[in-house]
Amino acid sequence: MTRIAAALAAVLTAIAAPATAQVQMIVNFAAGGPTDIVARMMQNEMAAALGQPVVVRNVAGAGGTIGTAEAARARPDGQTILFSPVGPVAIQPHFRRGLGYTLENLAAICQVADSPVVMMTPKNSGLRTVADVVARGRAQGQGFPFASTGAGSIPHISNVALMRLANFEMNHIPYRGSGEVMLAFQQGQVQLFTDQTLLIRQYDLHPIAFLTERRNPDFPDVPTMREAGYDLVYTIWSGLYAPAGTPEPLMARLEAACQRAINHPDVVAGMTRVAQPILYRNRADFAAFTRNESEKFRALIAAAGLRSAE
Repeated sequence: MTRIAAALAAVLTAIAAPATAQVQMIVNFAAGGPTDIVARMMQNEMAAALGQPVVVRNVAGAGGTIGTAEAARARPDGQTILFSPVGPVAIQPHFRRGLGYTLENLAAICQVADSPVVMMTPKNSGLRTVADVVARGRAQGQGFPFASTGAGSIPHISNVALMRLANFEMNHIPYRGSGEVMLAFQQGQVQLFTDQTLLIRQYDLHPIAFLTERRNPDFPDVPTMREAGYDLVYTIWSGLYAPAGTPEPLMARLEAACQRAINHPDVVAGMTRVAQPILYRNRADFAAFTRNESEKFRALIAAAGLRSAE
């Protein structure tokens, strides 16, 4: 079957499919984390816009790459979409070999959020400042663990960057998602994590420093990494993708549903409540943005000599 015939068949199948056929939204991290929370906030409004049930399915592991690979391999029929943060789509293809997918295997639908990143710790850790973290790292080295949501994720790379700038070592402990990291915090397995802001109040954590250009107005007493002497600025953006080759009519339908969902008052209120700043980009703009981000991280990883074993 030619590519044109396959695309036509996918469109006709989608049109002929019963209204009750469900759309599977793959979330590539475990339940309970920021990515999962935002996806579930959008779920009902996406379903209303599409006229079909939308089912969120968590496919976690390997820094989000397992779920991403599954979405990239799915039939391009509009019935499988991926909700992902930056790492699995723009960082991991340059960081890990043999993933089974590249950015070219995904088609951007829309960006929905751009979240600030903050270094955080349990309140009983004894860590209050970046200087405390550096001092403990220099004293304990590999005996001082930090958590991430997988090798090559922003929570991992941002801490690697800090270690290199401050000339100290820590022990990297990857988890399948921030929900698992919070459990590890409660069990005392790790005491340091860098991720999205909503976790601070949700789990009553101590914010050490924001990796942002300016202080966060919701936490005005918390300094930035730059104020602490380290020029580190990262955000975690997230959005929806479909398998590459999804026909244009289906992509337009998914894009319209995403825009309707992210503009719904309930979703706006919910995103505000969990400290997820909305940043909407349409298909064309999000595709261009993702390509630019992918190239930025490719250059960063190459210049730093990062490898998936780190």
